[in-house]
Amino acid sequence: MPIGPRDSSRTPRYAGIATFALLPRLEEVDRADIAVVGVPFDSGVSYRPGARFGPAHVRESSRLLRPYNHVQDVSPFAELQVADAGDIAVNPFSIEDAVREIEERADALSAGGTRLLTIGGDHTIALPLLRSVAKRHGPVAVVHFDAHLDTWDTYFDAPVTHGTPFRRASEEGLIDLTASLHVGIRGPLYGREDLADDARLGFAILGSHDVERHGMAAALERMHARLGDRPVYVSVDIDVLDPAHAPGTGTPEAGGLTSRELLEFLRGLREHRIVGADVVEVAPAYDHAQLTGIAASHVAYELLTSMVPRS
Repeated sequence: MPIGPRDSSRTPRYAGIATFALLPRLEEVDRADIAVVGVPFDSGVSYRPGARFGPAHVRESSRLLRPYNHVQDVSPFAELQVADAGDIAVNPFSIEDAVREIEERADALSAGGTRLLTIGGDHTIALPLLRSVAKRHGPVAVVHFDAHLDTWDTYFDAPVTHGTPFRRASEEGLIDLTASLHVGIRGPLYGREDLADDARLGFAILGSHDVERHGMAAALERMHARLGDRPVYVSVDIDVLDPAHAPGTGTPEAGGLTSRELLEFLRGLREHRIVGADVVEVAPAYDHAQLTGIAASHVAYELLTSMVPRS
C-alpha cells in the first residue's frame, strides 16, 4: 500500500521538512510510481533570473495540499506511490553540462518505470527531460502551456536556452509532429515567420484569446483532438497564467489564462496517457504572498492526479 503524506493532525503543516505536499522522500519508500524532482537551474533565462529558487518555493507553497482531489474524485497518493526525490543539482555555469546532467539523472530516476514530475528551474530543462522520455516512449505528443512559443532558434547564438527547447526537441525527433500543441500563447512575436517556423516544427496553437472567444469546452475539444491516443508529455510554464494569478515569473505577459482555466485543462488531460511532466519558471523573488507558488503547487497536484490511470 502506498505511503502517503505526513499526517497533518499530528504534525502541523508548517513544521518539518517541506517535501512536495508533505510526501515521503524517495529514500523512505521501496519504489515510486511518480517521483517529484526539482531542478534549481536558471542559467538559460533571457530576462528576469531567479527560477533556480523555484523548487524550494513550490514545495513550501504545497504544504496545504490535501490527499483527496474531489473534482477528479481521485486520491492520487492512495492510488500511486508518489515520493519527493529532492533536487537534481547541476552546473550553474555551463548550460551544456547542466543539460547533460539533467538527462543522466532523469534516466536514472526513471529506470524502473518511475514517471517524473519535475519542478524547475527555467524552461531549458524541458529539452533534457524530453530526451530522457523519448528513449522509453519514442516521439511524444507535447502539450505546452506557456505565454511564449519557445521554438525560437538562438539567443546571442546560444542554441539551448529557455526560449529554444521545443525547437531543439523537434529537430532531434523527440516530439510527435502531428500531435503537439501550445496552449495559452499570447503577446507580441518577432514576426509572422515565428508562426510559420512553429507550424513546421510540429505545433498547433491554442491561444489565450481562443479560450476567451470560444470558451473552455471548445478549447478542451481541440486539445483532445490534437493529442489523440499518443503518449503525452506536459510542460507548464507558469507564465501561461496572467500576471494577476502568477506574478512571480521571469517573462510575464498580460492577458493570460486564469488559474481556474489552467486547472481545468490539466484535469482534461486525465483522458490521455501522461508519461512525464514539468512545471517551470517560478521565480519567487517576484512573487507576493505565495500567489505563484500556490498556483504552481496546485498545477503539480492536478498533473499528479491526471497521471493516475483511469480504472
